[in-house]
Amino acid sequence: MPDSVQRMACDSTHIRPPYPGYFDHVGAQLEKDRQRARPPESEFDGARAELRAELATIVEELAPQLIALAKDLHDHPETAFDEHRSVAALVSLLNEHGIDAKADVFGVETAAVADLPGDAPDASSRRVAILSEYDALPGIGHACGHNVIAASGVGAFLALAQLRQRHPEAIPGRVRWLGTPAEEGHTGKEYMARGGAFEGLDAAIMIHPYGYDVTDQVWLGRRTLNVTFHGQPAHASAQPFMGVNALDAASIAYQGIGLLRQQMLPVDRVHTMMSEGGDRASIIVERAQLKMYVRSKYPDTLRDLSQRVENVCRGAALMTGCRVDIDWDEHPPSLPVRSNKELEARFAAAMVDRGRRILPGGVLPETIAASTDFGNVSYRVPGIHPLVKISDESVALHTAEFAQAAASPAAETAISDASFALAATALDFLSDDELAQAVAEEFEAAGGAVDVPSYFDAKDPS
Repeated sequence: MPDSVQRMACDSTHIRPPYPGYFDHVGAQLEKDRQRARPPESEFDGARAELRAELATIVEELAPQLIALAKDLHDHPETAFDEHRSVAALVSLLNEHGIDAKADVFGVETAAVADLPGDAPDASSRRVAILSEYDALPGIGHACGHNVIAASGVGAFLALAQLRQRHPEAIPGRVRWLGTPAEEGHTGKEYMARGGAFEGLDAAIMIHPYGYDVTDQVWLGRRTLNVTFHGQPAHASAQPFMGVNALDAASIAYQGIGLLRQQMLPVDRVHTMMSEGGDRASIIVERAQLKMYVRSKYPDTLRDLSQRVENVCRGAALMTGCRVDIDWDEHPPSLPVRSNKELEARFAAAMVDRGRRILPGGVLPETIAASTDFGNVSYRVPGIHPLVKISDESVALHTAEFAQAAASPAAETAISDASFALAATALDFLSDDELAQAVAEEFEAAGGAVDVPSYFDAKDPS
């Protein structure tokens, strides 16, 4: 071994990345794929061109207020279910524009709702929802860019409201804005759904900031798991043979999860931390706890992986003689996102109108995957969750660098572009009967609506 490498290996202050050249290879392949990729094309006309053009003008007029809103949220980050100031700012801006928006709805104190003025009372007319998120991350603020999501959703809704003011017959259906808190780790949209937020909708749309413009990317389903092992304490020197070691059980389970990863599907993930493991080395540990995230690409594989993880933990308890408590889903699970291709294509057309070269799904590596509670929405109604570029491609979500990007000039441009694209997509959906039928048919062909709350309780939901 060269001396320099040996010194580095022995230097506890230096941690070498495991695969320093990996992203160079990924980037080179991605660049080749991007050169061949083309934005999705829609076979439908959508709304009239002059209405879409007027939407673009309205968005530019709204842009200063939307950018100010995003900056205000960025400067005052609030975490899950504590977004009182944030939701008040959103509701206040909508109220200033004559919109009857209100918070504390659907059983969630920091959720909000508004319906487009002039919406027909006829429940048979199509209804689309535009969603805004606004919760931040502990410690690093808006490192997932939810301030950009918030402003874009509000911008799209206000643009449609002003279009209807100017042309009362321009929007033939109904539009709802939903303020959705607590996406980060708490599945806020599922709590809202159980309170009725997504009933009576025909589609739901939102965006998420990212390092790329892309219509769809893999969003993994996610569950949380707390595993508590209970043993028997004993003096570790005088009578260790009288103890039942909960730390042993936790350690075996941790190692078992590590071995399980070899047989997991390529993009599946299990993250584990030991939150309890004893207080004194001289006492056989009576209680130990593991906390886990379990993720998979499909609802059924997430259920399968959940069972395999649980089997590992129960096996560890059996091996050590411990008792074990298995507590799934401290907050509701998130399903993977099921994106509607027909809606994607209309969103892509709008982004092309803004001069953006948006990528289709499948171009970015599947390994670059996270989770979102919008998945639960997408299994109730047709939906899209496209990504809008605000940062360099090398910048990851949930980093200080992405938090900076969420307040950058690129983010300001993204807010205008996303506001237009969301508004145009909603208008297309409400204006074009053939498009709406294709959206609904695609949704039904993919399995239709799923009973999300009971999915993981059923042994075979099919």
